[in-house]
Amino acid sequence: MKKIINGGYLENRKTYVISSVGIVSAIGAYLVGDQDLFTMLQTIFTLGGIYFLKQESSTKGKNNGTNSRKISK
Repeated sequence: MKKIINGGYLENRKTYVISSVGIVSAIGAYLVGDQDLFTMLQTIFTLGGIYFLKQESSTKGKNNGTNSRKISK
């Protein structure tokens, strides 16, 4: 039960799934005719930005300073 509450397989992938579904739905709305090209591109770039921001924040602090610049005195 605890695994279901915490998210199970999608525990760390919820943002990626939502961004992907949003991009697919924006393309679908354009193909059906509900959106124009500018609105579709704006939606795709916004959701893509959310995807890359999540990816960037999930890798912060993982190297524990091994690749950081050394400051000489």
